[in-house]
Amino acid sequence: MAEAEAPSPAIYIPEEWSEAAAAIARGSSAAASPPPVALICGAKNCGKTTFSRHLLNVLLRRYKRVAYLDTDVGQPEFTPPGFLSLTIVDKLTPVDLTIPCLKTPERCFFFGDVSAKRDPAAYLKCIYALYDYLREGHRSLNSKEDPAIVGLPLVVNTPGWVKGVGFDVLVKTLRYISPTHVVKINISAESKNLPPGHFWLDEDYDESVHLIEIKSARQDSFNRSVLTQKDARLLRDMRITAYFRQCFPSSSNITKIKELAHALASHPPYEVPISAIKIKHLHCQVPSTDVFYSLNASIVGLAISSNEPDDLPSSVGLGIVRGIDLLKGSIYVITPVPLKMLEKVDLFLQGFIQIPTSLLQVQGYMSPYMSTDVLPTS
Repeated sequence: MAEAEAPSPAIYIPEEWSEAAAAIARGSSAAASPPPVALICGAKNCGKTTFSRHLLNVLLRRYKRVAYLDTDVGQPEFTPPGFLSLTIVDKLTPVDLTIPCLKTPERCFFFGDVSAKRDPAAYLKCIYALYDYLREGHRSLNSKEDPAIVGLPLVVNTPGWVKGVGFDVLVKTLRYISPTHVVKINISAESKNLPPGHFWLDEDYDESVHLIEIKSARQDSFNRSVLTQKDARLLRDMRITAYFRQCFPSSSNITKIKELAHALASHPPYEVPISAIKIKHLHCQVPSTDVFYSLNASIVGLAISSNEPDDLPSSVGLGIVRGIDLLKGSIYVITPVPLKMLEKVDLFLQGFIQIPTSLLQVQGYMSPYMSTDVLPTS
């Protein structure tokens, strides 16, 4: 059993939230009841991620492990931006969102953007594939029973894009996953909220689906919701910076962004033969003559191709393309991905995830076609 949660003093968990999380956990207390599948939804900055982390910790008091399906590519929980991921969590997670909490996912896909707007169909395909992976790998029921029920609790965090195409994507996600509990967080600006009731179902909906509506945690003296003014780009940069900090031992004396930038600038990159990898640009087309020009000094998703033509390539992490030597036929990559895993990578995915400006402000860093002090991958 997990120890008691100790949230940051700056994090306020309303009683209504605590009761909602407890109700979800209690609903699965009977021996014959399946573990809950809880999806959290609502407008931007209403507190979905904070509630998801709180619920995760509440469930860990009852279960040894909890699955976390993160569909928010802009502000993911346990990965850098641009990923959809399935993570199996077995330890309490700090509720303070200003502290990056990176974990190694059970499975993840690099979508390559901070929103689903450019390719909703590809985004949904990633969600479906992650949920199918969980369902097939962890459910304890036979195939004749409800396929939406998995063998361990599942928390699904969703983005705050809930209007237009975003609403359609959310509805399709809800219908595919068929959660046992849907937590809808409302803010005072009613026009920004999701429709009332079981908005994703037809009129003859399954009454076994528990809809829990709660209010945003932050309120002013007039009991109106106050949206947290988060700097989304800053938070994304923090997560990317924390990710590449993993290139160095935790004992390294690197505490400032400038120190990390200098450390990365002098860090020997891996040498990857161009002949050993394929390059794919996500959400855009790049002329063949400009492929390497666009790839140099960029962030790429490191992926492993599937043997099945319809399967998505699984991702193992991110890399910074430090330089390209076309004469030698090599690409130089900085990444915290272990060498044994990197040797399996055969696909570089380039999207719209950018290197934080703070990591570029070092003289000589990211110089094109830099090929000194490298580590071969084979």
